[in-house]
Amino acid sequence: MIVSLLETKYLGGMVGSAIGDAMGELAFQYSEKNRLIEAVERMAELRYTDDTAMAIGLATSLLRKGYVEAGDLGETFRRNFEKEPWRGYATGPPTIFSLVHSEEIDYVDAAQMLFGGEGSFGNGAAMRIVPLGLFFHNSPQIYQLASGSAEVTHAHPIGKDGAAVQAFAVAQAVKLDPTEEFRPEQFVRYLIGYTRTREMGEKLELVRKLLCEGAVPSIAARQLGQSVAVHESLPFAVYSFLRFPSSFEDCLYCAIMHGGDRDTLGAMAGALSGAYLGFEAIPLSWRTKLENREKIEKLALELAHRTRSENG
Repeated sequence: MIVSLLETKYLGGMVGSAIGDAMGELAFQYSEKNRLIEAVERMAELRYTDDTAMAIGLATSLLRKGYVEAGDLGETFRRNFEKEPWRGYATGPPTIFSLVHSEEIDYVDAAQMLFGGEGSFGNGAAMRIVPLGLFFHNSPQIYQLASGSAEVTHAHPIGKDGAAVQAFAVAQAVKLDPTEEFRPEQFVRYLIGYTRTREMGEKLELVRKLLCEGAVPSIAARQLGQSVAVHESLPFAVYSFLRFPSSFEDCLYCAIMHGGDRDTLGAMAGALSGAYLGFEAIPLSWRTKLENREKIEKLALELAHRTRSENG
């Protein structure tokens, strides 16, 4: 496959996120690195979870509409869920789908009804955001766009903030040249300045501090958190990328081998590493085993082509 620099970045982001998701899901069962490596070598296919299913849905909606349209996005998520409800969805999305159709309300209002009217601050919006970060990597409106895509399922300010920060991080990774010197502290400072919630800002400041101190992953994992809450998982995914920026494998193993919400940590870290290093940095043996690989690659290339055509 002969691709342009933009295409390899988009392929890296989409495929990297999906592989991170699939590898992270396996790490729940194979929690030692050597056992995981052996298991992957034996497998014919790396199967992804709802993380990637929803990223596919977001990419599909963006390509169809050209922008974030909450109704179309919500319906795309619903249709994909009904086709494959076994992907590992949390209770939030199906609850929202049910509310939309039983109460005849829109997706944003339904998402706002969760958790006593506060909405979810889980990592479900950030885990799927990679196509938006790629597609709008040059847009000054990326925060609003990411927030709009998040509030279809995650209406809490922290949930929207996490999705926007991850989208911005993907966008920055696309713009960087992996052959030039990488500055982790500068990268995380950009993210800190982009946050709009105290919780996310404080955790990303802790990422900066841990990197400056040379903290090992096990210590960083304990201090940053790895739960389904976005401010307790996205920061460790960012740390994993910044701790190992030159190696997709090392970044991914860091993200998924220290417990917590492994598949989503893998999806978020894999998106960042893949968007920075590009498609060829992902091991060929992993790429060829990825479930639904041709569709994911096709979506990535369509996003790249649309971006290029709209930007001349």
